[in-house]
Amino acid sequence: MTFELLFRKPGQADRVVVSWQHHFDAQDGYSMAEPFEATATGAALDVDRGDQLVLRYTGQSASLPMAYVPNGDGARTKGRIPFVDLPR
Repeated sequence: MTFELLFRKPGQADRVVVSWQHHFDAQDGYSMAEPFEATATGAALDVDRGDQLVLRYTGQSASLPMAYVPNGDGARTKGRIPFVDLPR
């Protein structure tokens, strides 16, 4: 998977703030979350009201392009709902 944090400013093209990759091995069913946590440093941004940060994830496999599913079930599947923690 390729994960990207994008900066979206109205009227401008999306800008990649930071990007990273991670390989997930296939799991037996969808009953348990696959643990993954990453720390990445991106560029400082000049922000205005209406700007957005977008977490984009893209599959890289030619045979199974999108096998990754973000954990929206949280603790019920021993995981956490995906989030981005930003510095103050």
